[in-house]
Amino acid sequence: MQHTYGLDRIGVINPEVVYRNMSPAWLTEQALLNQEGVLSDTGALVVRTGKYTGRAPDDKFIVDTPSIHDYIAWNNINRPISKEKFNALKSKIPAYFQNRPIYLFDGFAGADELCRKKFRVVNELASECLFIRNLLIRPTAEELAQYGEPDFTILVAPGFQCNPQIDGTHSQAAILVDYESRTVLIAGTRYAGEIKKSVFSVMNYFLPNEGVLPMHCSANMDPVTKETAIFFGLSGTGKTTLSADPNRKLIGDDEHGWSPRGIFNFEGGCYAKCINLNPEKEPYIYNAIKAGTLVENVVLDEDTRHPNYFDSKITENTRAGYPIDYIPNAAQPGKGGIPTVIIFLTADSFGVLPPISRLSKEAAMYHFVTGFTSKVAGTEQGITEPIPTFSTLFGEPFMPLAPDIYAGMLGERIEKYNTKVYLVNTGWTGGPYGIGSRMDLKYTRAMITAALNGYLDDVPYRHDRRFNVDIPQTCPGVPNQILNPRATWDNKKSYDIMAKKVAAMFYENFKTKYPDMPEEIIEAGPRVE
Repeated sequence: MQHTYGLDRIGVINPEVVYRNMSPAWLTEQALLNQEGVLSDTGALVVRTGKYTGRAPDDKFIVDTPSIHDYIAWNNINRPISKEKFNALKSKIPAYFQNRPIYLFDGFAGADELCRKKFRVVNELASECLFIRNLLIRPTAEELAQYGEPDFTILVAPGFQCNPQIDGTHSQAAILVDYESRTVLIAGTRYAGEIKKSVFSVMNYFLPNEGVLPMHCSANMDPVTKETAIFFGLSGTGKTTLSADPNRKLIGDDEHGWSPRGIFNFEGGCYAKCINLNPEKEPYIYNAIKAGTLVENVVLDEDTRHPNYFDSKITENTRAGYPIDYIPNAAQPGKGGIPTVIIFLTADSFGVLPPISRLSKEAAMYHFVTGFTSKVAGTEQGITEPIPTFSTLFGEPFMPLAPDIYAGMLGERIEKYNTKVYLVNTGWTGGPYGIGSRMDLKYTRAMITAALNGYLDDVPYRHDRRFNVDIPQTCPGVPNQILNPRATWDNKKSYDIMAKKVAAMFYENFKTKYPDMPEEIIEAGPRVE
C-alpha cells in the first residue's frame, strides 16, 4: 500500500501516487516526461504558464469568518469570500486530484527557527513542485522524518478551472486563503509566483501577533561586522540589483521578518526577473539559471535552446526560481542582526525627489505606508508622462492587516534601535523622463555605500521643505550638484511646478487611503502649500 502522508485528512483520496520531497533532478525529469516544459542549453527547466504570466490580483480572496473579520484590512485587494464558497471549492479540488500523481513538498518558511512555519504544498505539476522546493527552506532528512503535521497546507491545481457563477470567483482562476482552517487553494493558473505569494500572505498575517514585523524587502549584511541593512522597493527600483552587493552577504531578496533577535529570510530561494538580463550587470542571477532552476516564459532558440532574455513576446514578467545557495555570496542560514540602516528605494521618473535623503522616524513610517515609485509611461501612443504608483508597505497584495499595525511596529523598532533610514531615488535627474536622465548607477551605489558605512552621519544636511526630508550636501564619490535635484534642472521654475505636482500626488494618495493615520505621520509627508 502506498504512503499518502495523511493527505486523506484534507480530502485527497485515491491519488495515483504521492511523490514527496523529490530531488531537483528527479522533478526536472518528471516534468519533461509530463511535457510540462523543455531544457535550456544551461540545463534549466523552462515552462510556459499560459494565460497567466503574472499574479492575478482580481482573483485573490480571503475567507471572511467572524474570528478574522475585524483583523483584515478589507479593500479591493483583500477581497472577502464566504466560508461556504471556500468549502465547496475545498471539496472539489481534492476530488480533482483523484487518480492523479501528486507532487508533494513539505518545507519551511522562516530561517529563524523560533518563528518558522511548516508549509505543505500539494502540487498537480512536477515543475511547480520544483519551483516551491527552490523557494521555500528545504528540510534536512532528519527534519523531514520528524516533520509531523504542517502549520499550513496549499493545494495547487492549475488544471482545475473555476466556474465563477457557481464558485463565486471572478474567473477560471482563484487564489483563496483561509486563515481559520489554515488552507490555501490555488486553481486555474500555472504562474508559480502565486504559491510563494500565498506563503507571504500567511506569514504576514500571523507574525505580527508573535511580535515579529514581516516586510517585503531584501536584506544584506557586512561579512565582517555582520551589520545588516534592509531595502524596500517596488519593481523597477533596483531592489534586487542594489542588495546583491558583491562586498556584502545577501540574506534574501524578497521577504523578511524582524524579530527581537534580528532579520531573517522567509525563503530559501530567489525568484528573479529575467527580462533584459545581462551577464555583466547581474552575473549572479545570470549564472544561477542552470540545472535545478525553474524558468518561466523565457523565449528559447528552437535549435540551440539558448535563452533570449531580451525577447518579451510572451511577457515582460519572465522569471527564474532557484535556491539561494546558487548565489555565491548568500548568507547561510538566511539570518542577520538588527538592521542598522533601512533604505527605501523609489524610481521617480518625474525627476524631483532627491537621490538620497534622510528620514525621521515619522517620515519613515509615512514612506513605508505610502510605498511610492513612478513608472515610465507606455510608448504605444507616444510618450505622455510618468505614472505614479503607490503600493502600501511596498507589498500591498500580501499585507492582510491594517497598514498602521505594520507601520507602528516599524516605528517602534527604528526608535528602539536607533536605526537610520534613507529614501533613495534611483529614477531621473535633471528633468522628468524624456528630458532628464536616469540616475547613474555608480552614484546610487556610492550613496548607499556611504549610508551603510556611516559616512553620512556627520555631513551637513539641507532640509527640503516641499518633500519634508533632509538632503546630505556632500557624499563620497558623488558630485555635490547631483545631491540637490533642483540644481540639476536647467529650468528651475519647471522643477518647482513638477515638485508641487508630485507632492500633491503624495498628499491625495495618503488622504484617500489612510484617513485615520496619526497626525504626526501625516505631517511628516510632502507638503502641498
